[in-house]
Order: sequence, then structure tokens, then C-alpha cells
Amino acid sequence: MSSNVQRKIASVALIVGLFVVWEVLCLAFGVSDSVLPRPSQVFVTLWQRMPALWPHTLQTLYTTMLGFVLGVGIGIVIGVLIGWSKLAYDVAYPLLVGFSSIPKVAVVPIFVLYFGAGTVPAVLTALIMSIFPVVVNVATGLATTEPELEDVMKTLRATKFDILWNVGLPRAMPYFFASLKVAVTLAFVGSVISETVASNRGIGNVMMIASASFDVPLVFAGLFILAALGIALYGMFSLVENRITGWAHRKTEFAMG
Repeated sequence: MSSNVQRKIASVALIVGLFVVWEVLCLAFGVSDSVLPRPSQVFVTLWQRMPALWPHTLQTLYTTMLGFVLGVGIGIVIGVLIGWSKLAYDVAYPLLVGFSSIPKVAVVPIFVLYFGAGTVPAVLTALIMSIFPVVVNVATGLATTEPELEDVMKTLRATKFDILWNVGLPRAMPYFFASLKVAVTLAFVGSVISETVASNRGIGNVMMIASASFDVPLVFAGLFILAALGIALYGMFSLVENRITGWAHRKTEFAMG
């Protein structure tokens, strides 16, 4: 059995074990459903209310992915501009750090003021949450390109664009795909934050209404849905990363040999 399969089995076993311990402790100590529902109760809630939850799930997935795609596109452009110019890197990087330190929940009311409540604020919040990891990783990947590789390309009379396309961007690909896995989880956070503040649809809105009515199992059902979506997208990007940038990762079997 390969080490990758063993790690996947261990990961699944850890998740199942966590749910089992959670279930047993709630039964052993008689924890109230209004405080901490058992996993079995949450799964029953998911099964019973999925017809009503499904449209909200699709809404959250739609706003998250739209904001994520737009954020990644903008992040790539800014990251390339900053990473390929040392002057731009030194000048613009502090501005990016300052922008990223602003709590994103603080800009949701501004989006609502400009665009009204609904889908647009959720998309924009997911967008701004996604940009920073992509910009930082792409810029770092380009900025850390080995000068020797650039010198070799220059001796072959390559233009600056040729160096960027054939050396810089491939060199930054591992950084880029690493940023995607972070950015997609942050995009979900942004969408849910906006839905709890300025929307009448989405999982965030469902969780806010459920918490107001003390329907704790439904709140946890929303958390489970968000976790499942996040894990699925994370796994998808990990698979794409392994296929495209496998050359950048040391093979475990080779290292063990």
C-alpha cells in the first residue's frame, strides 16, 4: 500500500474518530441539543432539511466561486506586475499588507451601501478575501526566480516577456497553486460573512436565522455543509496541483529510498 493511500486512510479515520468521540461524550455527559448537538442529530437535520438547504447551498457556492475566480484573476495580474519588478515589489507590497490587515467584515456595509443587499456584496467580499494570498504567492514566486535562469535566457537573446513566460511563470506555479487552496477557503469565509449581514439567501443567512431561533442542530448543519464544500474544493485544487506541479515536489518513495 502506497504512503499516499495510507495518509488518506489515516485522514478519514481521524475524521470518523472525531465524530465518534463527539457522539460518545455528548451521550455520556448528557449535553443538551441547544448547547452542542450530537453528530448523528446534525446528519439527521441535514437529511430532513436538505430540500430546503439545497438552494441556499447553491447560492453560497455560486457567490463563493464567482468571487474566487474574479479574485484569482485580479490577483494574478497584480502579482505578476509586482513580482516581476523589484521597484513595484518594494513600493506596492507594504500597501498590500496594509490592505490585507483591514477586517473584511468592515467593508461589507460599504458594499451594501453601494450595491444593496444580496448577491453582489457576497461576491465582492469573497473577491477581496481571495486576492491577497494569490498576489503574495505569485509575486513571491516571481521575485525568487533564480538569477542564473534569467542569465541563461538572456544569453539566448530572450526578451523580458520570454523570460517571464518560460521561466518566471513556471517557477511561480507551485506558489500559485498553494495560494489557491488558501484563497478558496477564505472566499467561503467572505461569502458567509456577507450573507449573515446583507442577504436573504445562502448558508450564512440560514445559520443566522437558525441561531436567532436557537435551532443549534441547523446551525451545525450549515457548518457541516460549508466544511464539506471547502474540503471538496481543497481536494480538487490539490489534485490539479499534483498533476501540473508534480515536478516541484519531492516524491516520498524516492526520499524513503
